[in-house]
Amino acid sequence: MQTSTLTPPRVDRHAYLVQLLSQRLDVDETRLDGATLAWLKELRHQAVAQLQTATLPTQRDEDWRFTDLSSLLAVDFEAAQPNLEAIAPEALTQYDVPEAIAQLVFVDGIYAPTLSTLGELPAAVTVGSLLEVAPRLGDRLPTYLAQQTVGQDVFATLNTAGLQDAAIIWAGKNQAIAQPIHVLYLSRGDRPSFSQPRCLVVAEPNSALTLVETFACLDAGTYLSNSVTEIWVEENAGVNHVRLQQDSETAFHLSRTVVNQARSARYRVHDISLGAALSRRNLDVFHSGEQVETLMNGLTMIQGKQVADTHSLINYAKPYGSSRQLHKCIVDDKAHTIFNGRVNVPQAAQLTDAAQLNRCLLLSPKARVDTKPQLEIVADNVKCTHGATVSQLEADEVFYLQSRGIDAESAQSLLIYAFAFEILGKIPVESVQKRLSQFVSAHAR
Repeated sequence: MQTSTLTPPRVDRHAYLVQLLSQRLDVDETRLDGATLAWLKELRHQAVAQLQTATLPTQRDEDWRFTDLSSLLAVDFEAAQPNLEAIAPEALTQYDVPEAIAQLVFVDGIYAPTLSTLGELPAAVTVGSLLEVAPRLGDRLPTYLAQQTVGQDVFATLNTAGLQDAAIIWAGKNQAIAQPIHVLYLSRGDRPSFSQPRCLVVAEPNSALTLVETFACLDAGTYLSNSVTEIWVEENAGVNHVRLQQDSETAFHLSRTVVNQARSARYRVHDISLGAALSRRNLDVFHSGEQVETLMNGLTMIQGKQVADTHSLINYAKPYGSSRQLHKCIVDDKAHTIFNGRVNVPQAAQLTDAAQLNRCLLLSPKARVDTKPQLEIVADNVKCTHGATVSQLEADEVFYLQSRGIDAESAQSLLIYAFAFEILGKIPVESVQKRLSQFVSAHAR
């Protein structure tokens, strides 16, 4: 009997990238002054030039060793062009953050002013879409926008090449905003569509703000979201960042957040990944000043055949910096999670205090975890630790709860919830914490 092996057709990755590049939409020139338009066009042009010789990564690239993009390359995406008028405000209520003083809504990367709300913001605080606020910010925008993603990966460059609008959150000097600012990125999955959300956050010296980013879907279909968020935390400023990825389980989610912290700046992020068939999350934090504090809490909870890949970097450059990172993964069925966390401590970063831990909970014998914490230290007077654990539910703990009258299924759910709540319980926005807690309770078994 003759047998044959089916081999998936090889995709030209450069041609695929060019096809994605061709899907970028033009800028609405009628809404920008000449100087801003010229600057934005030049920015896009430079990114396009960088992509002329680029290609999409393969598993032969160390950073993509565990993540196969074949399922992404099998889909032909078209630029998303949503009909904003067809979206009822009621469809967004499930993602509302009632505490927020402002909520910006982007649908398939397009700003939706009729679905957005702005409260009474201080005069020195600017919140809005790039096309709206560019005249107000003037020549300060080019100093920050796209300056941290120069030379970054091909997907971040692709985002810049297609940059047509962005969410802008800008806190002036000495401005402390107590209420969070919510940016909601919605995707529609009615056809294989491609969108590139963008966000810029600037916290000027001695300011403070809380940003909530939510990535979600209106239709449970197939789409590609390629997002970039840049955050500048200037001297003695503070940014609390809550990021929730809850895309369709047949979607593809690629994202990069780049953070720059000046002297005595504080950045805290709570990064939650729940959705997408394939997600790739990059979080890079750069310490450019002394006495910087960074807190990175993360939770990945996936099931089915989902793949979630998280790469983080904390790059020290000055003395007296500190960071704490705890990333947890809950993996069920045949899902696969990857964690790669790197901490760089060069000679100049003396008296650094860094700790990193990845903890993974496997709920199925076919679930898979690949974890790789990395600590690269050159300085000789530092305090640095890192580690990783992979475990299953402890039979003794389940038995203990059963001995207190709790059935086996409820005992397992309680233990899973407790594992996740170490992250969820620290989210500083109550409504988000409550919504996520309900999600975990419903999906824990």
